[in-house]
Amino acid sequence: MSKLVAFAAIQGGYNIVQKAEGKYKRAMEKYGPEQKLEFPNTAYYLPIIYSILGIPIKTLGDAAEVIKICRSLLPPHIKRVNHLPYLGPMLDAGMAAILAEEIVEAIRYVEDPDFYQPEIEDPDIDNGKIWLGAADDAIMRKRGVEFVDGTAPGFAAIVGAAPDPETAKMIAEEYQKKSIYVFMAANQAGTTFAEQLLEAGVQIGWNARLVPFGPDISAAVFALGFANRAAMSFGGVKPGDSRKILMYNKDRIFAFVNALGEVNAEWAANAAGCVNWGFPTIADTDIPEVLPTGICTYEHVVANVSHEDMTNKSIEIRGLKVTVSEIDIPLAYGPAFEGERVRKDDLYLEMGGGKTQAVELCKMADMKEIEDGQVNVIGPEIKDTKKGDKLPLGIFVQAAGRKMQEDFEPILERQIHHLINYAQGVMHIGQRDIAWIRVGDQAVNKGFTLKDIGVILHAKLHQDFGAILDKVQVTLYAKKDDVDKLTATARGNYKKRDARVEQMTDEGVETYYSCTLCQSFAPNHVCMVSPERTGLCGAYNWMDCKASNEINPTGPNQPVEKGECIDPKLGQWKGVNDFVYKASRQQVTHYNFYSIVHDPMTTCGCCECIAAVISACNGVMTVSRDYTGETPSGMKFTTLAGVMGGGAASPGFVGHSKYNICQRKFISGDGGLLRMVWMPKGLKEELREGLLKRGEELGCPDLIDRIADETVGVTEDEILPFLKEKDHPALKMDPIIG
Repeated sequence: MSKLVAFAAIQGGYNIVQKAEGKYKRAMEKYGPEQKLEFPNTAYYLPIIYSILGIPIKTLGDAAEVIKICRSLLPPHIKRVNHLPYLGPMLDAGMAAILAEEIVEAIRYVEDPDFYQPEIEDPDIDNGKIWLGAADDAIMRKRGVEFVDGTAPGFAAIVGAAPDPETAKMIAEEYQKKSIYVFMAANQAGTTFAEQLLEAGVQIGWNARLVPFGPDISAAVFALGFANRAAMSFGGVKPGDSRKILMYNKDRIFAFVNALGEVNAEWAANAAGCVNWGFPTIADTDIPEVLPTGICTYEHVVANVSHEDMTNKSIEIRGLKVTVSEIDIPLAYGPAFEGERVRKDDLYLEMGGGKTQAVELCKMADMKEIEDGQVNVIGPEIKDTKKGDKLPLGIFVQAAGRKMQEDFEPILERQIHHLINYAQGVMHIGQRDIAWIRVGDQAVNKGFTLKDIGVILHAKLHQDFGAILDKVQVTLYAKKDDVDKLTATARGNYKKRDARVEQMTDEGVETYYSCTLCQSFAPNHVCMVSPERTGLCGAYNWMDCKASNEINPTGPNQPVEKGECIDPKLGQWKGVNDFVYKASRQQVTHYNFYSIVHDPMTTCGCCECIAAVISACNGVMTVSRDYTGETPSGMKFTTLAGVMGGGAASPGFVGHSKYNICQRKFISGDGGLLRMVWMPKGLKEELREGLLKRGEELGCPDLIDRIADETVGVTEDEILPFLKEKDHPALKMDPIIG
């Protein structure tokens, strides 16, 4: 290895630790040891420190021990002439730098709480802030799913800045086309990569997969923290098990560093720190290289890579496998553009979203009725509109194939959302008859048309579902009368589909379906989907899994003969147990579908909700991942997910989907929905119709009004008087634990 790299990294480690010590001392003098220290709305305390050292940092005082550890990790100063035959001292210096920088960034949140600001979801609002800081847990879980299902194969941590904004745009868009996230930190020559992208007219943020963490090199800890949180949350790696944390990241989180511009000693220390995780550094300058393999999959540090070759070389060195979708439209296309917003100032044309009617319908067709690749636009095209216009839109997809079935219609229809979103400069929200599409100025300037929507759907449905499809024809209606007619037809189809699932029972079928999609992050987790217990993530019901298996027989949704019923009340079957035991690598022998108390189903980090027993109230609460506040369990969603998210079966806790709450078998072995004593107000409103219906079926039509929420309280003591006042049925039921 290069002794020059080691010298620079070790010197940089000393510089960073010394600065951190000074900053920490000043913070202690100003704020005192009891000052709260955290990254807002995140679990796992300061995640790198917690995952590597197992030390939960809650206050400034707690960080004193870590500062000492950072100093102890620094190897003795070396002379440039010394020969270092191994990576150890460099890696130690890098780890010291990373741990110290995490404390520095946490102190920044204390000193300047408005410096980092979360991005705003509303596409018409821009808070003017660039730097996002640590990803909150709602983002962590949402984006974690993308790493699970492969739509995000990895991330590039870019430090510094390109020579000019156009080069920055070129590099960023190449990563976007390959679905790779870009995490940005540090500055070079008075600017940053993020600022260059803005100057080039590129939208940045989590939704664009171009994430500006911060302007200093220390903000690189937010990228590593994201990776470590994934290991703890989705992989079930325990805090303090540093070896497993680092190996998990090397083997499962495919990340690398792009150093753009002059690499100083502190950058070298951060690069050395990243090598601990198996993340190599690829630079555009003439820096000393570390080419032999060892910690990283291939080379550790590679220099003099041209900007044109930067993305491909980085992917090669990290050992990434990516696929690129080539669609015959005038826009860049790929999953990285799925969350891109078209804001009001950039808006050219809008369809749906309450401004006009927009609807989507997929129907099976006879092979002779349609022509493959035919795209018809009935009504005005984009060229017939002017900036600011609004059009109604009906998207009618007809699919034919020897293996096509009606059951596949909603599966294909559901793809419309993200397939349209993959086009750069086009935004799609909602589905069914509440779709909302925005087309931006840049897309129109590049020649995008309504017909291109049909081109996208034809190409991608063939690409993704070629096993069942032979022909796809798309018709786009842009006249109000035509859209209204399609909407009426579509609503009739939606109602028929929903009724089929709602009328099914677990007793009425002999086959359930597994889902092992999340095993890439939670190796022991096996989700089992039945008609009355949807997948934990909310994305799959029994019909979806059945269709998915028929489309991809070797995929994650396998049919499971439930076999002999071992316990009808709790929901346990021999065939299911046998499958779970094998699929969990002999780690889980059995579980119950309908219980939170007795051997509940395993849970992965992708679950929509987590329920927990509230013994003082003789009931249960549930919390969805989009609620960030406290709960009567004493834990936020993020903490609950950290406890159970790695595929654990935890009596007293269970993960589930939102839809499952209103299904008849929801924790029926423990008393069912009548046990529900608390849930976030937003979740109650989202499920209002279903809760009212189930309440009536259970003889308690006002059950929804008897369930407490955060406006009542977030502790057992706060909600119990409310439950007594409302005469909640759970208080009169047999003890839930006993």
